[in-house]
Amino acid sequence: MILGSLPGSAGAICTRAALPRLPPGTVRHLALSSIMRSQRKTDHLQRTASAVRREIVSPAKVCGAADESPTVRSIRLLVADKHFSFKAGQWVDFFIPGVSVVGGFSICSSPRLLEQERMIELAVKYTNHPPALWVHNKCVLGSEVAVRVGGEFFFDPQPTDASRNLVLIAGGVGINPLLSILRHSADLHRARVDGGSGPETGTVKLFYSARDTSELLFQKNILDLVNEFPEKIACSLHVTKQTTQISAELQPYITEGRVTEEEIGGHISGETLFYICGPPPMTDFFSKQLEDSHVPKEHICFEKWW
Repeated sequence: MILGSLPGSAGAICTRAALPRLPPGTVRHLALSSIMRSQRKTDHLQRTASAVRREIVSPAKVCGAADESPTVRSIRLLVADKHFSFKAGQWVDFFIPGVSVVGGFSICSSPRLLEQERMIELAVKYTNHPPALWVHNKCVLGSEVAVRVGGEFFFDPQPTDASRNLVLIAGGVGINPLLSILRHSADLHRARVDGGSGPETGTVKLFYSARDTSELLFQKNILDLVNEFPEKIACSLHVTKQTTQISAELQPYITEGRVTEEEIGGHISGETLFYICGPPPMTDFFSKQLEDSHVPKEHICFEKWW
């Protein structure tokens, strides 16, 4: 899966007047024709053939775009369809007119952004895969696409659920679904602080590793949440091949070197859920380490990006 937020893009304003007007039949034809042509074994649809999906395919319009790093571009989509919804951490099948291959990109915005503004955010790493090439080279404001929600990697606590602490472990662009979970947790906490009756939230600790600070996506968004909720949200940012000076504002949060099993082990408890997303060797390593440390399998959630 090519995992794929847009933390506020200048010059991109979305309004209800900008809603795409693709007829329902056009959307169905777009989805079906793309599915029929998407045949390569490395394709998103084949890799996720057994994953749970919603049936509905919804039209969407690009209404924002920004470069998040030298290799990652984020886009914001307006999805008018009131039946479209998702859980924090899920991905979308991404249908592009004129592109026969279907993309698979994680949503990295909070469900609340969709509820309030009918928007979702994706972030896509540059590769030669046709959907990723389209996002980087051809996607413009006003481009019309279609999306369908899928995936079993999500955080969706209910009001009657016991409070859980979260440990989020991200590698590279694997931050995307975990950012959605982090933002959702912050939204739930805000609601409780404001006197709401939603689910009670525990603490959240994010471990995030990338090659260098230029590839630590959404670092400002992450640190804003840490500073907004210092008693609830914390982060440890790791860089593995840093060659330039680390900025003063990042230094308190940066560790040079990979996330270690000792760091993760210090957060194991019966009230903690672990969410892992990144390259397959990383997800395999931490999943096994947690199982070997007697963390129940139902408390370990992971998603691999390829």
